[in-house]
Amino acid sequence: MKLSALTFGLALAGLSHTALSAQAVDEHTYANLNDVISTHLHLDLDVDFADKQLEGFVEHTLEWQNKQARTLVLDTRDLEIDKVMYQGSNGKWHPASFTLAKRDDVKGAKLTIRFKQQAKKARIYYNSLPQASGLQWLTPEQTASKSHPFMYSQSQAIHARSWIPVQDTPAMRVTYSARVNTPKDVRAVMSADNSGALIKDGDYWFDMPQAIPPYLIAIGAGNLEYKEMSHQTAIFAEPQILDASVAEFNDTQAMIDKTNAMYGEYAWGRYDLLMLPPSFPFGGMENPRLSFITPTVVAGDKSLVNLIAHELAHSWSGNLVTNATWEDLWLNEGFTSYVENRIMEEVFGRERAVMEQALDSARLRTVVEELPAPDTRLNLRLNGRDPDDAFSTVPYTKGQLFLIYLEEKFGRNVFDAFVKGYFDAYAFKSLTTAEFVQYIEKHLINKHPGIVSMDKVNEWIHQPGLPADAPNPTSDAFDKVDAATKAWLAGNSTLSAIPTASWTVHEWLHFINNLPRDLDKDKMAALDQAFGLTNSTNAELAFAWFMLAVGNGYDAIYPALDKHLTGIGRRKLIVRLYKSLVANGKRDWAYEVYQKARPGYHPLAQGTIDAIFAK
Repeated sequence: MKLSALTFGLALAGLSHTALSAQAVDEHTYANLNDVISTHLHLDLDVDFADKQLEGFVEHTLEWQNKQARTLVLDTRDLEIDKVMYQGSNGKWHPASFTLAKRDDVKGAKLTIRFKQQAKKARIYYNSLPQASGLQWLTPEQTASKSHPFMYSQSQAIHARSWIPVQDTPAMRVTYSARVNTPKDVRAVMSADNSGALIKDGDYWFDMPQAIPPYLIAIGAGNLEYKEMSHQTAIFAEPQILDASVAEFNDTQAMIDKTNAMYGEYAWGRYDLLMLPPSFPFGGMENPRLSFITPTVVAGDKSLVNLIAHELAHSWSGNLVTNATWEDLWLNEGFTSYVENRIMEEVFGRERAVMEQALDSARLRTVVEELPAPDTRLNLRLNGRDPDDAFSTVPYTKGQLFLIYLEEKFGRNVFDAFVKGYFDAYAFKSLTTAEFVQYIEKHLINKHPGIVSMDKVNEWIHQPGLPADAPNPTSDAFDKVDAATKAWLAGNSTLSAIPTASWTVHEWLHFINNLPRDLDKDKMAALDQAFGLTNSTNAELAFAWFMLAVGNGYDAIYPALDKHLTGIGRRKLIVRLYKSLVANGKRDWAYEVYQKARPGYHPLAQGTIDAIFAK
């Protein structure tokens, strides 16, 4: 695709690797970035489904920051290192000595490589292990096609090190290329230019010319077919879900076009989607050029496509402008949630966008009450914890509400110009919260004095909970749902009188989520009989209903709940259910179901749910 002048300029900016955040201190990496930076990775890997491992080498192109340094320190976790070679100034390759330290439960094992001279390149020969936290290996029986195995990566937050020896921190950026070998009937794809993957032959070449943080390096391999949706978008998926995915997500090009107009031209060339098996632990992952997507959002009515808007929005906030450490995650997710909602408004209308705001805001207010107060701050303090252990809706929705607050105070025109300027200023760079605070003070607060104080900005970012004047989005449609619900609960109306035929999934979710948590079993049975909620095919609706039913002791759900928990691995739709089952006296039943489901869950989901039953 021919690049415009803007995109070409951004692409060139993406090749700059030395502009590290001056304020970033990433406690989750061993990398000695002050001495040396990897500027390019080349991967040469065999995908071994039989032994559940990636085997081959990674070659680092090195840019030395310290002229006296002779050591490269990389992050690894559960990797076997065979040997290390380095290329000296004369172009010849030599063996390098290395030490693999004892494994730390959070950070993994530090790999220290020593050179006799400053190396131009270092090549590490290695293989991953079956328990690699960033990879999932599925048997043919665990896939939709039932005919081929499937493997995919999930590198965020600090899991790239489980399948690549790498400087695993978002504070740095790297370009990469790869050659990947698979069985001939298996297609491999990566977060890169996938034009080399369109012919299925088992030998695939990839190139990622724009510099990205290592957590965005991604790979998938399976019985994948390919179908275009527009000149810029396509779907990779197993044949059984390909057409349904294309029909569900064929508004993706319109989303790109609307976002281009608001925040500057899309900088990554193509935007394709990889549909993953149901075990994928997240809704989506914003891997550049190829977002990884859960099939649980293929609802048949486009009711859950805000997830696509979210992953697309990351092409600006997160992938283009990146948090420098995982304590700054809100810079990725808060901005992305805000941009996602703006995309939904542009493509599907203001009413739907506000309903989605209201649902997310209501959920956040519940979460804020449940979490320890320090974990409700935007600028987190992880204090050595694995970033996955502090994962919540706070950086997403509290961050979004902060930006909505600023938009309301300054006006949309002023705030849009600020956001676009922010994306331009930090394109292909990483920054900390402290650097963002400096930027917003100079480019928004001081430029428009007397509207919002820096004390208020710091309250949003550094104080727990929500400010008293935080936006609380409401929807007229939800007001009507509430009135109908109140009338039924009071005995003044019947279920058949509630106008559900015209409801969107958002109205259904609001209805279920706001029913009393002590609803008697007769009313639960009446709801189920009237609306067939136990057998809903919409994963989000099913989850909301199951949460209500578990808390209210409505036992008719359990066969369907068993199927739900064993059929999908998306953490959002299973973890809270396991917690609720344990809290409501169903621990033995839940544990029995989990033992069936666990082999099909991703390691990230396994770790989270193991902890629930360990208590």
